[in-house]
Formats: sequence, structure tokens, C-alpha cells
Amino acid sequence: MRALVQRVSRASVTVGDQVIGQIGPGLLVLVGVRHGDTAEAAAVLARKVAHLRVFEDEAGKMNCSAVELGLAVLVVSQFTLYA
Repeated sequence: MRALVQRVSRASVTVGDQVIGQIGPGLLVLVGVRHGDTAEAAAVLARKVAHLRVFEDEAGKMNCSAVELGLAVLVVSQFTLYA
């Protein structure tokens, strides 16, 4: 399982002309899953991503996570991460 994580001010997923997912500030996570990946591995990855300290605190240091700040996470399946 692989994930590409990006901080965003906003993100959305559109299929055709229909928006099927969107968030404001938070994390956009592109996830590639392959044969043999387990639900346990997915849970570990989700916890790691949710607790990444990639957002600034009051002092301007990268010391806060999406969970701590109550920010959204948009997860998108992206099989090409293994290509």
C-alpha cells in the first residue's frame, strides 16, 4: 500500500460533471492498494496519515496534525501509484 499526501486549502473529486467529494483545508491522500494489502495495513496507514504533524501551530512550527485541528481528509484511490 502506498500513499501520497498533500496539504490543501481545498480539494475535490469530479466524475463527469458531478462532484463526488470535496473538502476545504486539510489533506488530500492518493492511495494505491495492491493484491496482498490487508485491512490492518490500511488501518495503520490511516492512523499515520491522520497524525502527521504537517500543519503549523500558534508559533508557526509544523507541529499539528489534521486530527488535532479537526481538518478534513479526502482519500482517493489511485492505482497508478504502483505503475
